[in-house]
Amino acid sequence: MSSQRKTVLFASVFVLAAGMTGTAIAADLYDPAPVYNDPPAFQWSGAYIGAHGGTAFTKMPNPFADRNGWSGGIQGGYNYQMGPAVLGAELEGSYLGGAEHKVRGGKIEEKWRAAAKAKAGLTFNQTLVFGTAGVALTKFGAGDKVRDTSGWKTGYLVGGGVEQAFAGGLSAKIEYNYIHTPNVKATSALGRSETDIGSHELKAGINYRF
Repeated sequence: MSSQRKTVLFASVFVLAAGMTGTAIAADLYDPAPVYNDPPAFQWSGAYIGAHGGTAFTKMPNPFADRNGWSGGIQGGYNYQMGPAVLGAELEGSYLGGAEHKVRGGKIEEKWRAAAKAKAGLTFNQTLVFGTAGVALTKFGAGDKVRDTSGWKTGYLVGGGVEQAFAGGLSAKIEYNYIHTPNVKATSALGRSETDIGSHELKAGINYRF
């Protein structure tokens, strides 16, 4: 092969190699950045069950005075989320530990409570701030110097709280409730009386959503 043909061949190979290298570099330089999709927003919709514990007390500001009782119970409900808003309903049952209330001639004690509550709140991703209102059914028992009471009485409940969600369907909450029960009857040495009872409950709870 003549030297002229060799020169032409080598030149052709060089040009071809340079062109392929340039194409690869250009592809690397102009390759669009990968697209990352935002993860879906956290959803509060669905059913849940859980348990709670806290204190039932007569008046502010000390929920841990001797006249108060430790409370505990279970709850279950359903939430429905619409954008940042959450609506829900909850059923709850609690043992109240004998929180005391003064009546004429003595004291009565709160023993048990069942409540049906509506909930409404706003979400901040995995944090829910909510208010609640509903009907409460409280069982009262005879305390110091009281012989007899109404037993189960119906009242109303209002309150609010904050709930924080975690992985695995778990969430933790802190909630305050005020319960007003009118015309609670009690019999003491001074006779029969009727008293409107205002009580408070401060509790922490855990829910499992499914």
